[in-house]
Amino acid sequence: MSDPIAISGIGIVSPLGISLASFAPRLFAGDCGIAPLTLFATGEGGPRLAAQVDGFRPQDYLRPATARRMDRLSQMVAAAARMAQDDAGLPIDAGNRDHIGVTVGTCFGGTDVAATFGKVLFDEGPRRVNPILVPNTVMNAPAGHLAIEFGVRGVNTTVNHREVAAETAIGHAAALLRRGRAAAIFSGGGDILSPFAMTVFARFAALSPGDAGEEGAFPFDRRANGLVLGEGAAILCLEPLSRARARGVRPYCLLAGCGMASAPAPATGWPTSPEGSVLAMQRALAAAGIEAAQVDVVCASANGAPALDRLEALAIAQVFAGSRPRVVAEKGALGEGLSSGATRAAAMALSLRDQRLAPVVGLSQPIADFDFVRKGDAEKRPLRYGLLNGIAAGGTFVALIFKAMEEGEGQ
Repeated sequence: MSDPIAISGIGIVSPLGISLASFAPRLFAGDCGIAPLTLFATGEGGPRLAAQVDGFRPQDYLRPATARRMDRLSQMVAAAARMAQDDAGLPIDAGNRDHIGVTVGTCFGGTDVAATFGKVLFDEGPRRVNPILVPNTVMNAPAGHLAIEFGVRGVNTTVNHREVAAETAIGHAAALLRRGRAAAIFSGGGDILSPFAMTVFARFAALSPGDAGEEGAFPFDRRANGLVLGEGAAILCLEPLSRARARGVRPYCLLAGCGMASAPAPATGWPTSPEGSVLAMQRALAAAGIEAAQVDVVCASANGAPALDRLEALAIAQVFAGSRPRVVAEKGALGEGLSSGATRAAAMALSLRDQRLAPVVGLSQPIADFDFVRKGDAEKRPLRYGLLNGIAAGGTFVALIFKAMEEGEGQ
């Protein structure tokens, strides 16, 4: 039997807090990280709300000399990795640095830096461009900076897979570990709020309040009228269970399976049929060796975009037609963070360890008859398996299965 893949450490930089100590209480209390946007101006008629990260100090986690060379996204990713390393109690030294890897997912990466680079280049000429900008214009800047900061020399992969970049990176990391390509991998993802990202989503009329209604994130709700952008980074320390156990670490949970699929869709929209999402979830269940009825909680990708939410509701109803798992949707609190699949994976790991669930923020008029977790919901049920669903515009689907630690399993 292959060695199970364990989540032994978590690091997080999010709109609900920086570090698990600040993130977890707010998540499970049903707090909302969406607030008036203050990072930059969006102009007349632009979005007023976003889920931005406040109070982040990279120097609290990174060497000042290297932090100064990083763009904001790389700082967040590297800081989250430092927290994950500390949480896992994983030493990095000459004996293991060649066997510790990195897989990071991002949707837009450093496009804010690229936009600045291009503006200076064309407006003022090449001699006016700050050379420090150049290494930060590429998509693999966060993963590269992370490896340099930590001195690790194992596999280093960047996944640019739109809104499922982080889920794909985590699934890829698990596959590498199962094949013995690394002893441990820092895996997850991140994206930041920027004028570029805001402009892209605004031009495609994807942002709330759409044509009418209240501005906000309302996943699976009849008031849904578009998404609210968010930002942040989360990194998981993944390693074989036997290695975590040898260090005396009790993991949060196990990563039991991954499924991927695609379906024809508009480049900036979603399919009308749920088959792609259904297939990804079914493949994840098969990889984990379990039936749909064994899943206790589904973490949905719903973000308040009406077409996405309807598609996912159809897919969940089809896969779980014979059962009734709890359903959570953290994007009501975190916004659409693009690579927020890593933050949602962290939330799933916390849920399985602590046996509690985060309420669906922004839900009052559900579009589906699911067992949604509501604020103040005190009902306790044992949580053994959780499914995290990822859906990207263009018709890409990723599902991950997480399994709670059993008595004595992590000892």
